[in-house]
Amino acid sequence: MRFFKIILFMLLSFSCDTINLPKPKGYLALNYPKSNYNEFLNKKLPFSFEFNSMAKFEEISNSSYKVSYSKMKATIYLNYYKVNKNLDSLLNDAYKLPYKHIVKAIEIPERIFINKNEKVYGTLFSVIGNAASQFQFFLTDSSSNFLVGSLYFYSKPNYDSLYPAIKYIEKDISHLFNSLKWK
Repeated sequence: MRFFKIILFMLLSFSCDTINLPKPKGYLALNYPKSNYNEFLNKKLPFSFEFNSMAKFEEISNSSYKVSYSKMKATIYLNYYKVNKNLDSLLNDAYKLPYKHIVKAIEIPERIFINKNEKVYGTLFSVIGNAASQFQFFLTDSSSNFLVGSLYFYSKPNYDSLYPAIKYIEKDISHLFNSLKWK
């Protein structure tokens, strides 16, 4: 009997060569569909552009609009201004707006955009950190049109958690920049 216990002990001891460890915490895997773009045309607006078919374009008022991503709980707000000898003032306001988030931002890098063929010039401000808005931007033809935009999420601003959605919408904002045309 003693011999049987020794053999059983040896079999159990040497039969398992893998060590079982507790599973690591899982991370949320957010996958978004490939972007398909629709051209937004409205005869009364002085501009047109393409936006993601996953989003919905709505007019808020005469010169205010929004592009809503309901599944992501995000909205890009757009405000249009007619330039009437006030370009300096509009530019000054557009540069001040992203820096209202400086308290929560780690940094605010800016990217300059120039499309000479369509006469579209602008700047995209990326607000990195737990700020209320992750992107602020403006686009202008520097003579008669000025468009200001900002991205907001309807959730607690946690940059790490929102990062996949931020990167997805950043591509859409870049596409908006590249497809914008003044009428």
